Amino acid sequence: MTVRTHKRSPLASAGLHAGLLLGTAIALFPPLWLLVTSFKPKNQAFSTALVQDFTVQNYDHVLVDTHFLDWFGNSLVVVLGTTVIGVFIASTTGYALSRFRFPGMRPLLWTLLVTQMFPMAVLIVPLYNTMATLGLLNQPAGLIITYLTIAVPFCAWMMKGFFDTVPVSIDESGRVDGLSPFGTFWRLILPLAKPGLAVTGFYTFVTAWAEVAYATAFMTGEPNMTLAGGLQTFVNQYGADWGSMTAAAVIIAVPAAVVFGFAQRYLVSGVTAGAVKS
Repeated sequence: MTVRTHKRSPLASAGLHAGLLLGTAIALFPPLWLLVTSFKPKNQAFSTALVQDFTVQNYDHVLVDTHFLDWFGNSLVVVLGTTVIGVFIASTTGYALSRFRFPGMRPLLWTLLVTQMFPMAVLIVPLYNTMATLGLLNQPAGLIITYLTIAVPFCAWMMKGFFDTVPVSIDESGRVDGLSPFGTFWRLILPLAKPGLAVTGFYTFVTAWAEVAYATAFMTGEPNMTLAGGLQTFVNQYGADWGSMTAAAVIIAVPAAVVFGFAQRYLVSGVTAGAVKS
C-alpha cells in the first residue's frame, strides 16, 4: 500500500511563508514600538522614526520621581498572595472534585463554571460594597480576595481535569502505605501535577499582575495603587506622558516574561491535560 503525499506548489509555499512573516510582524510590532518609544525624549514620542536621541530619562523619571516602587511593592504583595493561596485552593478543590463523590458535587461544578460567565463590570459594585463593609478598601488583602474570586473557579475546574488523568491506583497505593487522603495528595499526587500547577500559577499570576478594573476601583491614592492602577496616572484627562508610560510598561512586562519563561515548558501539556478530561 502506497501513501500518497501532497506536495505544496512553490506559489502556495511562498504565500504560506509570506503569511507567517506578516503575522509575526503584526505580533512583534506593538511591543517593539513600546520599547523604542520608551527610549525617546518626550517631545519625540509620536515620531515615526527610530530612536534619534537615545535617552533613559523616562526610566529615571519613573523610578525616581513617581511612586512606581510603591506600586511595584503593592503589586508584588498582591500577586504573591493571590498566586500562593489561589494555587493551593484550586489544587485541593480540583483534587476533591476528581477523587471524591459527595452531595452537591455537580451543582458545585456548575457553580465554578457559571461564575466565569459574569462580566467583570457587573461585579465591581457588589464587590466594592462588600470590601467597604469589611474595611478592605485600599488594602492588599481586599484585592487578593477579589482576584481569588476570578482565578480560583477556572483553575479548580482545570485542575480537576488534570487530576482525572492521574491513575486512581496511585491514591490506593498511598492509602495502603498508611497515608491520609491529604498525605496522599501532598506526597504522591501533587508532585505529578507540575504541568497543571504551572498553568494554574501562571494564570493566577497574570490575573493579579495585569488586572486594571478592580485595582483602579478598590485602591485610591498613589502610594496605595498597584502597577496597573499606577499606569493610568501617566495618561489621564489632564495630560499624557507617553514616554513615562511606555518606560513603566516595559519594566512591568519584564517580571511577566520571566515567569512565562519558567512556566512555558509546562504550559502546553498542562492546558492540554486539563482540557481533555474536564
